[in-house]
Amino acid sequence: MQEPVSKFSFVNALIAGGVAGVVVDIALFPIDTVKTRLQSELGFWRAGGFRGIYKGLAPAAAGSAPTAALFFCTYECGKQFLSSISNTKNSPYVHMAAASAAEVVACLIRVPVEIAKQRSQTLLGHHNRQHQTAFQILMRAYRTEGLRRGLYRGFGSTIMREIPFSLIQFPLWEYFKLQWTPVTGYESSPLTVALCGAVAGGISAAVTTPLDVVKTRIMLAERDSSIRRKTPQGILHSIYLERGFSGLFAGVVPRVLWITLGGAFFFGFYDLTTRLLGAADTDR
Repeated sequence: MQEPVSKFSFVNALIAGGVAGVVVDIALFPIDTVKTRLQSELGFWRAGGFRGIYKGLAPAAAGSAPTAALFFCTYECGKQFLSSISNTKNSPYVHMAAASAAEVVACLIRVPVEIAKQRSQTLLGHHNRQHQTAFQILMRAYRTEGLRRGLYRGFGSTIMREIPFSLIQFPLWEYFKLQWTPVTGYESSPLTVALCGAVAGGISAAVTTPLDVVKTRIMLAERDSSIRRKTPQGILHSIYLERGFSGLFAGVVPRVLWITLGGAFFFGFYDLTTRLLGAADTDR
């Protein structure tokens, strides 16, 4: 029989996930803006170029903590539950299933935040709307398009992007962490966890860039845009016909850079905060 699963703290995951999410989104926001504008149907310069590089920071910062906290709570709970019923530990299938469930739950917050953030990031290309706040953007989307087609526009394409991403990233991250000490001979630390997260994130980001392009196009589409009438597969096909493989991988460099650095910050701060909270619990 394999070693039992270690004790899990819901509150620790909640706090650590929130801290990690805020640090990543604020520190790396300009790179995300460049990526979004590169993927915009308007093109990079018409979508704003390098101007207003912090446009959309407010909704991203406000939504990052609850999104990341909800994700990690679901992930850790799911991993704990699935490991216990399957009587396994460090199974990649458990990590994949837990990460997929966590992505679906986190997208309940992530999608409206992404709508506000990405439209803010490209508002410089829409001069009549460039002074709208994130709340005004969301209210306009809700009034003109409703809940499903407005606030949750792109929910399916976001899930379509996030689940494959997590299916690659989290098993890789868990595997790299598990192999670190046997391979290097050194004990695991927040720095090594951050390095594992950076490598896993960079690989996952590169592979799933076409799905991210589709998600961006859907979220930025105006109400009368032809994109609204296409399926995600149809959008992929039209992008390929229009721009070839370079279109499918638009923004791949800033995306990989953003998620590689983001993986380092995210998993490193998550592990550091978890260790600090665990030590505090032990001292009580």
